[in-house]
Amino acid sequence: MTPEPDDDSPLSTPESPALRQAKRRARVVAGFTLTAFLAVTVKIISFSFVTHPSAVALTRPATQPVYQPKRADILDRNGILLASNLVTLSLYANPSKLPDADEAVAKLVQLFPDFDPAVLRKRLGNPKQQFVWLRRNLAPAQAQAVNALGIPGLDFVTEERRVYPNGRMAAHVVGFTDVDGHGLTGIEKGLDARLRQHAEPLTLSLDIRLQHILKNELQKNIDAFTAIGGAGMIMDARNGEILAMVSLPDFDPNQPNHATDDARFNRLTLGVYEMGSTMKIFTTAMALEAGVASLESKVDARAPIRVGRFRIDDYHAKYRWMTVAEAFKYSSNIASAHLALAVGRQGHQAFLGKLGFLHPARLELPEMGRPLVPAEWRDVSTMTISFGHGLSINAVQLVNGAAAMVNGGLMRQPTLVRDGNRDIPDERIVSEATSRDIRKLMRLTIVSGTGSKAEVPGYYVGGKTGTSEKISASGYNKKSLLSSFLGVFPMYDPRYVIFVMIDEPKVNKSSYGYATGGWVAAPVVQRIIENMAPLLAMQPAAANDPNIFAALMIPGEDNGAGGEIAEDH
Repeated sequence: MTPEPDDDSPLSTPESPALRQAKRRARVVAGFTLTAFLAVTVKIISFSFVTHPSAVALTRPATQPVYQPKRADILDRNGILLASNLVTLSLYANPSKLPDADEAVAKLVQLFPDFDPAVLRKRLGNPKQQFVWLRRNLAPAQAQAVNALGIPGLDFVTEERRVYPNGRMAAHVVGFTDVDGHGLTGIEKGLDARLRQHAEPLTLSLDIRLQHILKNELQKNIDAFTAIGGAGMIMDARNGEILAMVSLPDFDPNQPNHATDDARFNRLTLGVYEMGSTMKIFTTAMALEAGVASLESKVDARAPIRVGRFRIDDYHAKYRWMTVAEAFKYSSNIASAHLALAVGRQGHQAFLGKLGFLHPARLELPEMGRPLVPAEWRDVSTMTISFGHGLSINAVQLVNGAAAMVNGGLMRQPTLVRDGNRDIPDERIVSEATSRDIRKLMRLTIVSGTGSKAEVPGYYVGGKTGTSEKISASGYNKKSLLSSFLGVFPMYDPRYVIFVMIDEPKVNKSSYGYATGGWVAAPVVQRIIENMAPLLAMQPAAANDPNIFAALMIPGEDNGAGGEIAEDH
């Protein structure tokens, strides 16, 4: 019986170079398909058991080569995959080995209709060239189709493609890379060196479950009030970790070239805004800390303040002397201006500087807006900034500053990486006594002030509304509002700070003609708390707990549930 010839047998028929190359390419494509299949299988297994990827390696045969990614995975705080790599083939040509460039062009254009024949002919027509990229990151079917063409001079390079399994859900935080795996935006750019130099996954502080809740509830009110966009953030007040960060509209990082400039714009970091009455949290804390006022002190709010041709007035003016607690509850611009003047211009600047409001926030994202600070800081600047006009900051600064006001007075560097600021020392901004007073005031805003629509029974929500007019070429535009709410819960032991901002909401019937923070943004915070508290196994406290009541009570004020909604600017 005559043995079958093999490649090394003298009975073998000589192969042409083209046939050998075709066989080699076939092996490459087959190997790529198998590798891609194995990579996807490993990812599915890791998803199914929610384990660290290293645990999956225990199930691999010892003889099977282990795929080593060139860029580390990105995970949320619970191990959910946010960014990973898929092995792909990229197509290139060696024009010096092409037997017929025109034939190659004709066949490639049939396979890839988006190729420009003239451009392709020019690139492949130079026999001195030895390497020309044609298409990066092919799908397995595309690679097989190219191989089937049987054209010498076409070949593949094994590469990686960065993929984002959760798509839009964390696009502004995670960001995306270019085709060569270099970070272009978000964490991908901000921590590019870390992702390239370490094989172990990078764990973010984000909780993708809270990200879903925040995005869904935010989108509801953007739609309900026909707004142009919005943004929201959830921070752990105890350690500065950001648990959720959403900017809308958003984009798919798997297809970043399809995104508009507005969709790529991160309203929470790049956007700097006059934050309206949420700034009164800091003005009041400053006055309490400086000793110029207490919660029971009286502030003159009997008349508007005139500065040149400008007039500082209240949205729903009481025109009387108010206690500091009343001024906060009714969100009095007049009272805030007087409190800031009592501290003084230099003291005001120093306090805002300690809060980090006069320089860009420090965060792992490269997209970071610079605060807009008065060119010349005068007394009128101190007055207007006291109630949220004349200084523009971003939401990261606002939320981190608020966390320091309620957590006992300690400023922590915000972070998007789990345990990312563990080694950074805290900075005391206000005393524990001042922090306790601010907690009482923020709770008062909910039970009998401007933020009642954020209340969730049993969770003792506190907060502050904010409504500011956006600046246009001709000055402030009364019809273009930035409506926001900054909430904290539970107020007797603050854990989470939630910020919601709706950009240019339009009035509707449900809001009785209002488009302000108490009507537009506060209900979003309410729904977020209703959804996230059970998810985090937070049990509601008793409504009549005497210890909680004592911790949050302000003598002489209505500390019960309910109260009017007094809108503010």
